[in-house]
Amino acid sequence: MIQVKLFDREHEKDLEKEMNHFLRGIDEQSLLDIKYNVAAMTEEEEEEQIYCFSAMIIYRS
Repeated sequence: MIQVKLFDREHEKDLEKEMNHFLRGIDEQSLLDIKYNVAAMTEEEEEEQIYCFSAMIIYRS
């Protein structure tokens, strides 16, 4: 069965840590693909830029 695991973090290092932890738990042969995305937006009131780092691991269970 093909499954996905989604990750969403505000900091890239947090995303990296969480994904590596998950990947240690699955067999390397079952990994099919990893999709990665970064979104940036600005809060109007504070003019602060906010980042969202997300990824999807596609694997066979």
